[in-house]
Amino acid sequence: MKELRIRLLAGVFAVAGILSWAGARLWNSVGTLPSVPLAAPIVLALIAVVLLATALSLRARLRAQRERRPEAKGVDPLMAARAVVFGQASALVAALVCGMYAGTGVFLLESLDIPARRDQAVYAGFSVLAGIGVIAAALFLERVCRLPEDEDDDHPGAASAA
Repeated sequence: MKELRIRLLAGVFAVAGILSWAGARLWNSVGTLPSVPLAAPIVLALIAVVLLATALSLRARLRAQRERRPEAKGVDPLMAARAVVFGQASALVAALVCGMYAGTGVFLLESLDIPARRDQAVYAGFSVLAGIGVIAAALFLERVCRLPEDEDDDHPGAASAA
């Protein structure tokens, strides 16, 4: 399984942000801009908490297993792989959603004097922050579940030189 790259997440964020900003300008010129839901930052924050709790739980179980504690519960490799896939998917979706809310939020900055638009800009800002939390928790989970590399993998010619 490949590691998730920050560049990929940043690219998804940037493209989604630009398209969302342009879409918000176009939508506003045609009619009324759809609102940013109040639940958006709450749902993203809950996903970040679930990812972080999973990462901390797996880290503690792996540490106990490494230290060969008698009460240590093993970590099923398939469960760890599923957790990583869930984290990667969450990070990609969070980057997309963050970009969308960032683009909308930037558009809404032009009209902060209107109370409804100001509230929408605040919701969009909190959504971006919560999405960044999802991405950070997902990357932490991925790091926790990473397998230790063999020493021969670091030096490809080491095995043949011996």
